[in-house]
Amino acid sequence: MKALRKDVYTHIAENNWKIFGLVLLFPVALTFFVYLAFWLIGVLSATTPQEHQDLMNFFWELTPWMIGLCFLWTILSVFSGDKMMLAFAGAQLCKNDKAHLKIYRAVENVALAAGLPTPKVYLINDDSLNAFATGYSPKSASIALTKGIVEKLDPLELQAVIAHEMAHIKNRDIRLNMYIITGIGVVGMLGEIMIRMWGGSSRSRNDKNNIQTVLIVVGLFLLLFRFLIAPFIHMAVSRRQEYQADATGAFFTRNPQALASALKKIALDPRVEALDGSKQMAAVCIYNPLKKLKGVLDTHPPVEERIKRLNSMT
Repeated sequence: MKALRKDVYTHIAENNWKIFGLVLLFPVALTFFVYLAFWLIGVLSATTPQEHQDLMNFFWELTPWMIGLCFLWTILSVFSGDKMMLAFAGAQLCKNDKAHLKIYRAVENVALAAGLPTPKVYLINDDSLNAFATGYSPKSASIALTKGIVEKLDPLELQAVIAHEMAHIKNRDIRLNMYIITGIGVVGMLGEIMIRMWGGSSRSRNDKNNIQTVLIVVGLFLLLFRFLIAPFIHMAVSRRQEYQADATGAFFTRNPQALASALKKIALDPRVEALDGSKQMAAVCIYNPLKKLKGVLDTHPPVEERIKRLNSMT
């Protein structure tokens, strides 16, 4: 257990550096992709050195706006990311009353064991079994549980699931996930806006040197990043987080077998209808609620491997 404790705090420090690096990398990556698009347009369409220079000058004029968008993304993530995620899932704030006493006591007990403030608790009106945590920091964190997971798990299994989500809070995974989800969404939205601006233009599409050509190529590069590159980055980050949260949650409860038992039940019915249209939201759940994403792009490790690791803990 001492080794595990060391791993937990090492993971927190690593995540903080990842967040810092991500905040710096996002504007750099966005600028690089747009620069590559402009360069490609210049190679394919510019007929004179002056035309190429004019195109690159337009890129440098656009760069401050892209950097500003990145800062806006960061601010949006900090102040609204968790609210957006909870609203998307249709989660409702759970009141601390007699009807929800069991849930609140379980959350409070795990928070005490983890040395964290008690997070807000939300319920999702869905009979499936799933859960996720969100928030910018432990002080602003929230845990969302489906109606099914509360009703169908026994007290120890429910406590183990809450401990898993509390581990994401402890490890600062929730902050990193907010940056990733919001950032990917902004890139995709920007790409779609640029392509629609092209589609709505009345100018001739044969004129390769006009602004519409720039918009559609840049938009396509952004969508390429959004749909082909970002999913692999998110997958790699998310899988590591799930293994670490399983281990950290087991450390909090001293009962890894309870989480293993809970995962067996969750795997039978993890689908949350409200999340059917969001691959990014699916990544933050304790188990992937999107059956179509099983396989190489699944953001969660195989449940069999997670259960095997949990059962091997002492």
